[in-house]
Amino acid sequence: MEDDELEQIRARRMAELRAQSGGSGSSMGGLPTGMSGGKKDEDEKAKKSQMDEMRRTMLIQILDGEARERLSRIAMVKADKARAVEDLLIRMAQGGQVRSKITEKQLIELLEQVNQQTKSETKIVYNRRRYDDSDDDDFGL
Repeated sequence: MEDDELEQIRARRMAELRAQSGGSGSSMGGLPTGMSGGKKDEDEKAKKSQMDEMRRTMLIQILDGEARERLSRIAMVKADKARAVEDLLIRMAQGGQVRSKITEKQLIELLEQVNQQTKSETKIVYNRRRYDDSDDDDFGL
């Protein structure tokens, strides 16, 4: 039953995207006729939005509600880290490693793995002034 609902939602969303991409061509009417590449930009935007929609639907299928909510909160703070986790989840699903929906606890474990992989050491270097600098001795010259 969930698959039928998901297909209906996906079909409605794709229809909305097609309507937006078709309707946006008329809004470009104010540009001079010498401006080429407008159609190309529209195609790229449409393709990107379609890819984003496919990505979202895959994540909806992979993650349960709590995990999806946590990932969206992470995306607000650290978009690159959330994107890395999303990529990992999609690769796992395409590879057949995901058998059921990922829970919030499993998502936390994946986040810890990503943190360990991208962990960078912070090195702090102190540059202290020396009090016995020879320039300080030239007071009255």
